[in-house]
Amino acid sequence: MSSREWVYEKFSAFYKDPSYKFPPPTAFSQREYAFLLFKERAMVRHKGFASPTALRSTLRGRIPSDVYHSCAYYENPEAEMDKKGWQGADLVFDIDADHIPTSCGKIHDEWKCTNPDCKVSGGMDGRDITPEVCPACGGVKFEVKTWACEECIDTTRGETRKLLDMLQNDFGFAEHELHTYFSGHRGYHIHVENQAVQSLDTMARKEIVDYVCGIGLELFDKKRKKKPKGKKSKTSSRAFSLGDYGWNRRLKIGMSKFIAESTKDDLREIGISKRGVDVLYKSKDAVLHRCIEEERWDTVKGVGFETWMRIAEHVKNREISQIDTVVTTDVHRLIRANGTLHGKTGLLKIEFPVKQLDTFDPFEEAVAFKKGTAQIVVSNAPQFSLRGETFGPYKNQTVTVSTAAAVLLILKGRAKLAEEQH
Repeated sequence: MSSREWVYEKFSAFYKDPSYKFPPPTAFSQREYAFLLFKERAMVRHKGFASPTALRSTLRGRIPSDVYHSCAYYENPEAEMDKKGWQGADLVFDIDADHIPTSCGKIHDEWKCTNPDCKVSGGMDGRDITPEVCPACGGVKFEVKTWACEECIDTTRGETRKLLDMLQNDFGFAEHELHTYFSGHRGYHIHVENQAVQSLDTMARKEIVDYVCGIGLELFDKKRKKKPKGKKSKTSSRAFSLGDYGWNRRLKIGMSKFIAESTKDDLREIGISKRGVDVLYKSKDAVLHRCIEEERWDTVKGVGFETWMRIAEHVKNREISQIDTVVTTDVHRLIRANGTLHGKTGLLKIEFPVKQLDTFDPFEEAVAFKKGTAQIVVSNAPQFSLRGETFGPYKNQTVTVSTAAAVLLILKGRAKLAEEQH
């Protein structure tokens, strides 16, 4: 038996288990469904089902590696795209470590140049990250093996926390309209189910993306200086100003926190002049009270427009939520189905309450395979934990691990069944 066939059997047993129940999305029968088949490695699209029971029957019969449904609602889900009859779509956000720079990537990711005459490789050494250009041949295509560690999940959790705060406090969505999911791999999905957003087209969703990403913010007012008596020249100046709503409020809170907690090195790192650093550090209370609380931005000598702009830009970059923008703007997007296995990890996409974002542990709650062990040969893998059990690090080792750990390592291309080696 090959390693992939063994994983296929585990997926098959999961979906054929009588206790398995597919958690149906809202408006179940109006969604398009799609499957990436395990054995054929082909995508099957434009499927519709009258009931969750019919879908479960298909899962048990075809055993997909991945299951998706449309974010959109259709009149005829099984028709071709131009004949489906689009009736609206949920507002969906995908936050994935693949789109967020993290320092842990150089510790657990591997890369290899795909040029057949080169195949230089790297990673897993604590120093190397996937290059943009191969250092040996100049190629730009690489085979990359990623991993999901605690730092990856903590990073995406932080981005998700910021997004949820915007959706609730800036856009006004109620908590019950927000559905939070662990994606099954390296991040989170947020589904907004609200009639007000269902009819939004791509451009309207792009406006939401721009807001979430802080694109196009105006951080100052243009004011014309009064012309002194007897002078003919007309000059203009810029005055820094923030309001009390939306991004303005968000920036004021963030700037206040940054100034209160910053060291001199923190201020220097964002490009504040030596004089500005000294004034900000020595006069924090005055700056926080007069400038930010009372909004008299130019009342502390030595802290002017350029200083405020640098601080605001720094805070903006900390406060934005790094999302996959394409997912949100696509009104026909397919998204991984809740309660199904991820074909790259064997973990579940699983929903949890918004309030549990900080306490939900995907390496405990999203584990689908809870029984059995397997003997595998691991080529290279970092230390990781599943269901409270720690594994690795491994380097060219034959080990016996839990079924869940074996499935994860095989799907990530880090291991094979020991019996396959003989």
